[in-house]
Amino acid sequence: MPPPPPTITRMPGQLIPDDRRVITRLFLPGGEDRICSVLDRVLRLSDGEVSTLLARVMADFSKRHRNIEARFDEHFREAARHLDTTDEISDERRLLIGAYFTMEYSIEAAALFNPSIVPHPDQEGVPAGAIRFIMSLRATGEGHVSSVAFRKGIISADGKITFDPVSRFVEPAEKVKDRLHDKHTFFLKLIEMGAYNDMTGAVLDRLRDEFVYADLIRAIDETGRSDFDPELFQETAGNMRWLARSNYHLTFPEHCSVSEVVIFPVSENESRGIEDARFVRFTDDDGSVMYYGTYTAYNGFRILPQLLETPDFTHFRITTLNGKYAQNKGIALFPRKINGRYMMVSRVDGENLYIMPSGNIRFWNDAQLLQTPQCPWEFMQIGNCGSPMETEEGWLLLTHGVGPMRQYCIGASLLDFEDPSRVIAQLKEPLLVPNEREREGYVPNVVYSCGALIHNAMLIMPYAMSDSATSVATFKLRELLDHILRQ
Repeated sequence: MPPPPPTITRMPGQLIPDDRRVITRLFLPGGEDRICSVLDRVLRLSDGEVSTLLARVMADFSKRHRNIEARFDEHFREAARHLDTTDEISDERRLLIGAYFTMEYSIEAAALFNPSIVPHPDQEGVPAGAIRFIMSLRATGEGHVSSVAFRKGIISADGKITFDPVSRFVEPAEKVKDRLHDKHTFFLKLIEMGAYNDMTGAVLDRLRDEFVYADLIRAIDETGRSDFDPELFQETAGNMRWLARSNYHLTFPEHCSVSEVVIFPVSENESRGIEDARFVRFTDDDGSVMYYGTYTAYNGFRILPQLLETPDFTHFRITTLNGKYAQNKGIALFPRKINGRYMMVSRVDGENLYIMPSGNIRFWNDAQLLQTPQCPWEFMQIGNCGSPMETEEGWLLLTHGVGPMRQYCIGASLLDFEDPSRVIAQLKEPLLVPNEREREGYVPNVVYSCGALIHNAMLIMPYAMSDSATSVATFKLRELLDHILRQ
């Protein structure tokens, strides 16, 4: 008779999408002719009409956003690129023009799912035996565009989970200008893209070891005056600009609560969404701590693995993940180096799990097969459910498997401490299967997680229900480990 499965405690409540949480976005309808037509209509209004219309807009929307005037001014400047001059335009008319080129976007109107959870960087004032956490979630709105949202809460000493109240406001990030790029890393990525040639070399020769985007544009302009083929050079220049814009910094106002922070797509790579962030609290050899998140950028045509890093969930650095095996979805970083090397687990080929070592956290050129689908509930494909967690028996790796009727279930494996490419044991039956409450949603019959944590001998596992909402399951760690080892 097979051993009894570990006891599952499901949190009774759910985190459900809230369509009231909106951000402002630039709204540029159609091409230049249409933009100019709108500008002309607003410019022909009388000053009195402008004042009346602006007062109405501010009455309707100022309480839904902090400092909405700043967004109107920013969006006016984007639209005003189509004007010969703005010198005679009053402040009120500028704001009204900005309002016409602004739209609200409900970041989680469609779904709030695929969570990961990490200890909060600030544990001050937490009750004895408890831990404060940050949970990341994939928030999806109109057009199925995904962003990263956050929640904060406390896990008590006995495993009870409470979430802090969620702010009504959502703060858009400021993209930091003049972000420094490392020329050698830039050069290596161009080679990997198949975009390095004499023209890119000529541009790089004009750059310092570290450069900002404006330096790159200047170098491209200067190099473009050479005798290169104009059409080929434009393609080369486009590749270099695209790469530079794919690596950037974001910062949020210091007054923001965690639930007000949303990482919304800002680069071409992720124009159709930021998907399935897997966060981990990473401790380096010197004891320093950084939070890393690996996610999938999607532009409507292809996916690209990206790396997000933050010390405080206020300042974020986003970079491309590079190398032969930085591909496909579901890359998760181990929480520390092993034998002096970074380690990731990934599904390189879309079907099997691989272990990937590297001496550079941004370059991944080695991969070794770790697990293949072996059980009926995972015959279609397997993947990870977040970063491995350290236990007394080895690395605990939560997995997901896809079986009949495209049902997603969650399983678990144990990997060797010193050689995580060696699987000690793995569950033959899934740990979590969608029940009747969980199987209905945008994508039916799915339970899925992007990361769990261990606290006071408990496994705390947030999980998504059918790509719609989120819940949390808890397990007694010792009971779970014994169950895996008995397989």
